[in-house]
Amino acid sequence: MFSFTRMISSVSAALALASVSSVLAAPVQNNVSPLASRATAPSPAFVIYTDKFVSADVLPPAAQLAGYNVVALSFLTLNGALDQAGAFAALPADQRAAKKAEYAQAGINIIVSAFGETDKPTTQGADPVATANTMAQFVTANQLDGIDVDYEDLDAMNKGDGAAEAWVTTFTQTLRQTLPQGQFLLTHAPLAPWLSPNQQFAAGAYLTVNKNVGQLIDWYNIQFYNQGLYTDCEGLLNTSGGAFPGSSVFEIAANGVDLNKLVIGKPGTAADATNGFIDPATLGTCVDQAKAKGWSAGVMAFQFPDADAAWVKAAKGTSFQ
Repeated sequence: MFSFTRMISSVSAALALASVSSVLAAPVQNNVSPLASRATAPSPAFVIYTDKFVSADVLPPAAQLAGYNVVALSFLTLNGALDQAGAFAALPADQRAAKKAEYAQAGINIIVSAFGETDKPTTQGADPVATANTMAQFVTANQLDGIDVDYEDLDAMNKGDGAAEAWVTTFTQTLRQTLPQGQFLLTHAPLAPWLSPNQQFAAGAYLTVNKNVGQLIDWYNIQFYNQGLYTDCEGLLNTSGGAFPGSSVFEIAANGVDLNKLVIGKPGTAADATNGFIDPATLGTCVDQAKAKGWSAGVMAFQFPDADAAWVKAAKGTSFQ
């Protein structure tokens, strides 16, 4: 996930990232007791990312996120906690604890999202074990409920030499050593084409990651946008077509990924992505169609405040009210 835009080129071109700036770095708080066992992963998952500045309190009153059960603070990067992640970590300890208690009472988990579009961990030579240990420490020190892995090293994935897949695999395994399953949430946010067979990703991309460590991942917040696809229910659910065939929801399931780990990710407004926006009411009809065919993973939105309680209520259709 990244602020405002994400983009994949056509199959004949290299994937590219748009540059955005991030501010407000903050150190890890080390004077907070580690979080005890939290809860099992919610199912279905209704996830909202928050990267835009909201207020001095960082997160809005929980009532404004009614209908969601996970909020992802964005982003924890190789250079530290930035934007909303950094702002939350910089809050006084009692204010962080109060916000956590408020959200827990409302049934909302608070996690942090790692990397985003500005980071290229494999290409930059970051050590996956050390990086995972540092980020796991951030989770426990700030009493968060888990972490989302928004790996977007498109250069590494495009090389097709297996280095990207190996990096993500080791990173995920190391996270789970400190953040055990059933106690902490661990999600990933892959681009939808990475979950389909494609010669552009010769080492398998996230199909390989899923084979390696899918059992450690609670669900995938899949980005069904910025590829010029997934603009109606048919393309989103059944037949993606275009430059990345085989990457709709039920095609991904046919590729060997657990159907009920495939959370449908969409931008909150057209301005939150290059393309792929579906208005939430229409998205709700797609959700109803998917539910009728056996899917029940949930919905992800990027980002608050563009997607709020009214947005997710509409996006749930009639299936999850």
